[in-house]
Amino acid sequence: MREQAVFHLEEHGQTERSQWVLDSPNPPPLWKKIFTSVKETILPRGNKFCFSSKRKTSRGHAVSCLQNLFPIISWLRDYKASKFKDDLLAGLTLASLSIPQSIGYATLAKVAPEYGLYTSVIPPLIYALMGSSREIAIGPVAVVSMLLSSLVPKVEDPVVNPHAYRNLVFTVTFFTGIFQTAFGVFRLGFLVDFLSHAALVGFMAGAAVIIGLQQLKGLLGISHFTTKTDAVSVLASVYKSLHHQIASGEKWNPLNFVFGCSFLIFILITRFIGRRNRKFFWLPALSPLLSVILSTLIVYLSRADKHGVNIIKHVKGGMNPSSLHQLQLHGPHVGQAAKIGLICAVIALTEAIAVGRSFASIKGYHLDGNKEMLSMGFMNIAGSLTSCYVATGSFSRTAVNFSAGCQTAVSNIVMAVTVFLALEFFTRLLYYTPVAILASIILSALPGLIDLSEACYIWKVDKLDFLACLGAFLGVLFATVEIGLLVAVIISFAKILIQSIRPGIEVLGRVPRTEAFCDVTQYPMAISTPGITVIRISSGSLCFANANFVRERILKWVSQDEDDLKETSKGRVQAVILDMTNLMNVDTSGILALEELLKRLLSRGVELAMVNPRWLVIHKLKLAHFVDKIGKEWVFLTVGEAVEACLSAKIART
Repeated sequence: MREQAVFHLEEHGQTERSQWVLDSPNPPPLWKKIFTSVKETILPRGNKFCFSSKRKTSRGHAVSCLQNLFPIISWLRDYKASKFKDDLLAGLTLASLSIPQSIGYATLAKVAPEYGLYTSVIPPLIYALMGSSREIAIGPVAVVSMLLSSLVPKVEDPVVNPHAYRNLVFTVTFFTGIFQTAFGVFRLGFLVDFLSHAALVGFMAGAAVIIGLQQLKGLLGISHFTTKTDAVSVLASVYKSLHHQIASGEKWNPLNFVFGCSFLIFILITRFIGRRNRKFFWLPALSPLLSVILSTLIVYLSRADKHGVNIIKHVKGGMNPSSLHQLQLHGPHVGQAAKIGLICAVIALTEAIAVGRSFASIKGYHLDGNKEMLSMGFMNIAGSLTSCYVATGSFSRTAVNFSAGCQTAVSNIVMAVTVFLALEFFTRLLYYTPVAILASIILSALPGLIDLSEACYIWKVDKLDFLACLGAFLGVLFATVEIGLLVAVIISFAKILIQSIRPGIEVLGRVPRTEAFCDVTQYPMAISTPGITVIRISSGSLCFANANFVRERILKWVSQDEDDLKETSKGRVQAVILDMTNLMNVDTSGILALEELLKRLLSRGVELAMVNPRWLVIHKLKLAHFVDKIGKEWVFLTVGEAVEACLSAKIART
């Protein structure tokens, strides 16, 4: 009697736990998910939401919202003079590197030098108010500048119509900000992840090589140069230009090359010294600015511009002018500007978040990706209205900012103010700056974009990832930027598709002396139960892409003619248990496949049981009446309970 009571008690507990699975609440509708996503992005988390907290006053609500949108409000209260001293030094050091790099990257983007300086004023100020990273340095970067110079000229020629080209760059910047803001508000950060880490490594390396080859124009003093970006076209253009000069009797002037190479060597030597001795961290940061000052002084005193040295000439000074009326939001190129803006948004965000998180992990704090997207988006929207082009986080300048001992985003404010003062008072002094020096400054920043050790690591760990890396590198190097990105994304998608179409179907057994059921291939000691096949679907989704494969694979395990089925030697299979713990979603094709599987199993006299279907899965299966077809008594919380129930049913039959 006592044994019967215990048995009935256990059976009641099992039935109750199965009912927990069946009676789980319905998942929230789509509109509620979107609303919650926006709410979590803009407002504080937990019970501090502005709409739900009853304990706070209306003033408290406003402060909470503002603190979430503008993190500077939170940490500015505890800001001390000692921190400002560190941020001041870091900001000044950062500005010394940012000024020459901004001018160089502006020429790379095929806009006037002052626009690079403008981009180092407004966006850093906006980010300092809204961003959550303490170390990241905001401004123009090489890769985004190269993207603009390769994509925008296909729509507007910067030589034939420089004003239209500049206006289109502002429009692209505006769309970049819009997309980045949308990514942050609607939590669409996964779109950025479509460009995998491996693809980004290859893309950056290919972009670095192309940028380096394009600097041959300034380094060699070539006047006629191709607008294409692939390596073959660039090298062919260099050869044709030099050959044309020789054939036409023009004497090639080596002074540009001498200037560029001399100061490139100087910058690289200072970088080597700075890395060997941390006390001289400021030396590689100051060397680009010293190069500009010294080379400009040499050209001015020697009148080298009269002897063939190319100089940048006039740089417009003053505060950022408004570019609101220059945005082309109703013109014929809106669609193309939006497309380029989307590409720039993804690349800029990927680089900035990677840089920010790497330094945040060193300092031991968390960086919110969605807030970063929101702040990046706002700063680029503001930048597009104030004559700036696309800005993002720079790895080289962030490393300098970190080494200089920055404490907060105030270093970005100090840098922006310093660049603004340079625009107001010192732009006339840049008239005699050699173009070759800008080329050498850009070249000196490129080695940081090529990560050979990471490429070797990717090859060692995952060959398909390395294929995406190589595809991005070769695509950018020998075709175009779009093709390089497209190849990388296609390879990454193909990898996901292969894994989705052919998910793992694992036969499980009980590990001795435990209640755990594990893959018998991975754990050979796991014991299978005679007459019962326990199968786990190792896929996040049972959908149209893999439903038929999963169904046929399960039937093969059950089939008496399957050689790999170990249970056949111990008797006919009488029950199949599907462990759905890993299954997050199922579509109509997946439900149809389950219905077909149930029908074919029942025709063979085999029962089908389900274990722990997730929230969305059980909801859809109930809506499709599949739970009624399989029977509520065949839905279980754990594999162990399902096995025990199947054994009881087997004993009852015999």
